[in-house]
Amino acid sequence: MIEFFQKGGLLMYPILFCSMAGVAIIVAKAVEYSRVLRRLKRDFNKIRENPPSQLHPIIKVIEEGGTEEEVSVVGTGVVRKLEQGLSWLGLIALISPLLGLTGTVIGMIRAFMVISENPYPSPSMLAGGIWEALITTAAGLIVAIPIYIGHHWLEKRADDIAFLLREISLSFYRRHRGGV
Repeated sequence: MIEFFQKGGLLMYPILFCSMAGVAIIVAKAVEYSRVLRRLKRDFNKIRENPPSQLHPIIKVIEEGGTEEEVSVVGTGVVRKLEQGLSWLGLIALISPLLGLTGTVIGMIRAFMVISENPYPSPSMLAGGIWEALITTAAGLIVAIPIYIGHHWLEKRADDIAFLLREISLSFYRRHRGGV
């Protein structure tokens, strides 16, 4: 495994960094979202007495007499805070294959440099550049695909949380205003 990493060249380091950063973000967000969803679903009916921390800013606006629009703006801020980090996953999923492609180009340049310097190069003379090209391409894709899947899954979880927060906020707003 280390041999493959070394044959991939210098671009393997940023690809490795992307992999580690992406996994760390996915794990952290998955734990956070699971905890938030579990609490929101569990406490849906008793939200008025003991609101979860995600709802405190929204409830404060409602209790201060804010309009539905003001509650919506604060709710959007709460959701944006929950979604922090997801854009980094999207970026990692995007740049990982580009780093791999860059490694491909560099590896092919090296292979062609060997050809230009040696009119009859042996396959072993070309192998280093070709190795670099293939390994970085594969590494970039191996990182990008699961990170993209994790990004998509976390976006869906964030949407579920946002919907539940809106539903709970609207229910609280109506009860607080003496409505439905």
